[in-house]
Amino acid sequence: MDIYFYNTLTRKKEKFVPINSKEVRIYNCGPTVYYDAHIGNYLSFTFRDTLRRTLKYFGYNVKSVMNITDVGHLVSDQDEGEDKLEKAARREGKTVWDIAEFYIKKIFGNLSLPYYDPKGEMGKMNFERPEVIARATEHIPEMIEMIRKLEKKGFTYKTNLGVYFDVTKFKDYGKLSGQKISDKIVKSRSELVSDPGKRHPFDFALWLFTKGIHEKHQMRWNSPWGVGFPGWHIECSAISTKYLGNPFDIHTGGVDHIPVHHENEIAQTEAATGKKMANFWMHNEFNLVDGEKMSKSKGNFYTLSDVEKRGFDLLALKYLYLTSHYKTPLNFTWECLRAAQKSLFCLKGYLKTFVWREIAQAKFKDATSFLKRVENIDLSKNNNYRDLFMLAISDDLNTPRSLGILWKMIKDEEFSNILKIANILDFDKIFGLRLKETILNFDFSEGIKIEKLVSRRDRLRKEGKWDDADLLRRKILALGVDVRDNPKGSSWLWVR
Repeated sequence: MDIYFYNTLTRKKEKFVPINSKEVRIYNCGPTVYYDAHIGNYLSFTFRDTLRRTLKYFGYNVKSVMNITDVGHLVSDQDEGEDKLEKAARREGKTVWDIAEFYIKKIFGNLSLPYYDPKGEMGKMNFERPEVIARATEHIPEMIEMIRKLEKKGFTYKTNLGVYFDVTKFKDYGKLSGQKISDKIVKSRSELVSDPGKRHPFDFALWLFTKGIHEKHQMRWNSPWGVGFPGWHIECSAISTKYLGNPFDIHTGGVDHIPVHHENEIAQTEAATGKKMANFWMHNEFNLVDGEKMSKSKGNFYTLSDVEKRGFDLLALKYLYLTSHYKTPLNFTWECLRAAQKSLFCLKGYLKTFVWREIAQAKFKDATSFLKRVENIDLSKNNNYRDLFMLAISDDLNTPRSLGILWKMIKDEEFSNILKIANILDFDKIFGLRLKETILNFDFSEGIKIEKLVSRRDRLRKEGKWDDADLLRRKILALGVDVRDNPKGSSWLWVR
């Protein structure tokens, strides 16, 4: 089945054809580790995780690379102000190295593991770990080498404060955003200090010297141009080129990166290598909060810790993200998250119910042996719901439609329970909601207990003892089970 993605570079949805049929290569812009990652960051990470899972679902091997910006990201994308890590170090009374380590550990946990550490936020969200996670500070030589190539080809110039890329020398500058240099508007703030030696407002720093406004910068390295540190944009170009080559298949990021960061990446990469950087550019939209842009000053800046403190399952947040297409702005509210958590718990409840009905009927000894049977089912036969699901997710990662198909299948009483279970687990290869754990943690004795309570309630109803039957119904509901009465008796299902 063909897969179609919207390509920011061409401004249209296109059939995805990998450069190498055996492996899809993806670059993901990672976090700047100077503060807690917020829920908008995790919306972006969910999009990338869904992309990776979808490609694997359709049989591709994936090599993905993500950087960690632990140096060089100034408070303005126009290379103005101070380094974000320097500002955080001053705020928290620590060194920049301590700041980077603290937030890396919080976001990623132990980076040496081949999977995301369950103690880190990425692991809690059940994201799949990229094959390469590259810290900017560990790739300074690669950045210096790329700057040397740009210098040799005449794309750079030097000022008293740094080495800059001359955007007027790159004829395709603006091809990603569709803007011409003359059309761009410089957004500056009075507290930011610009380099008076810059020739054009959109020339960007490749290397900044530790003197003048950056004299106190703690991170510094020797270079052919002087002691200093790299600009923000060069790290992504150097890291992606090292691990993926040029061109590679897909570059991802948020829409806020299109006009500056990604435009600059393309310019310096293609100027240095003489090759196209990436075939597809995919960008997720913003995460709004109560209809407004998220900011600390508005008091609507939320992190995963805030979500957990309010008693929400982090996978409910992921479920909420999946209800919106990645190219549509998501409006976060606590009411929406509450509804998403209810839906997630209900989904797990239905799954438990289907499992119980199958296990009770076939008399399996345990959930593990049952799971083996489910995983051996051939899903390619007589399975219209899976066909519809694949069509939806292959259409530019349409997760809202995919979830709709999942729920339609669940409510279809004519569709077999065993195929529902198999499909739910199959679909979760893309959703990443840990639904297999619902089966592995299934308590057979819990089902027996509920069956006995429901049978006792049926007897009370036949005997006309309505008050006692209602009292028992409330007890059953407290166990997370909904009892449904019908002319033939009662049926029940878990709702959480």
